[in-house]
Parts: sequence; C-alpha cells; structure tokens
Amino acid sequence: MILDSEKIQKKIKRMALEIAERNYNEAEILLIGIARTGMLLAQSVHASLKGVFPGKTSLLELTMDKRNPTSIQLSDDRDLAGKTIVLIDDVANSGRTMLYALKPLLKNFPAKIETLALVERAHKQFPIEVNYVGIKVSTTKDEYIAVLTQGDEITGAEISAKN
Repeated sequence: MILDSEKIQKKIKRMALEIAERNYNEAEILLIGIARTGMLLAQSVHASLKGVFPGKTSLLELTMDKRNPTSIQLSDDRDLAGKTIVLIDDVANSGRTMLYALKPLLKNFPAKIETLALVERAHKQFPIEVNYVGIKVSTTKDEYIAVLTQGDEITGAEISAKN
C-alpha cells in the first residue's frame, strides 16, 4: 500500500493549503470532481478548504464514459465563465481522462483551470501537468494504481499488476 487513510488525510490537507495559497486573491474556487472517486476526493478537499480559504468554494461533479470520453456531463449548468476551477481526479495515469474533461470546461471561458490528483504516475501518454499532487509514483506500464474506497471515504491507494 502506497497510501493509507491517515496519509491520505495529510495529503488532502496539504493540497488544500496549496490551493488556498496560490488562489488567496480569488473570490471563489470551483472544485470539479471526476465521478466517483474524484468526486469523493473533491469533497474532502472542499471540507479542508473551509478552514483555510476565505473565499467561496463550490462543488460540481463531472461524469464521463471513460471508454467514450466525448460523452461528458456536469452536475449542473452553472456558468463557468471567469471562474477559477480545480479539476480533481483520484489518479493521473495516462492523462487521458483529465485531457478530455478539460474540453467542455474550456468552452465556457474560465479564468483559470488547475488540476489535482491524489496519485500521479510518472509516465503519462498525454500532456497534462497536475498542479496539486498527493504523491508521485514511478511504476512500470504493467502496473495499475488503485484508490480504495469504503462507502464515501477514501481509505488507501495501492499498486497492483494489470490484469
């Protein structure tokens, strides 16, 4: 196991502090979690930001079919123009998911988009830079990183062999 529940909470608090520091002059930050585990992570970051960021924070969920990543939907039709957005996913593997998730967000002309991942793999296939990283891991292409959950809580992250 590369991360247990206690380490994950420390990483989330640290990333929330970084977000607050880099965006201290923003009136609002919009956190967009990529469905399921990315949204759980976004909710935890949102809770951690409450104590350290003086501005408003909001949550949205982005759902997408990872086999057909052009099918993307946000949880509401909020206007994103001029907003500061943090796009959140559990693992940045190839960079493909975040790259496709950015496309509909860019159509709305946000002021800024940053990215956050609990775990980032060292070799991506797409040019995505993750701004806030819990842990960066070097793996082989035959290994898979899984973020473990129990109910609505992230409980760990581990490396396993691809099936």
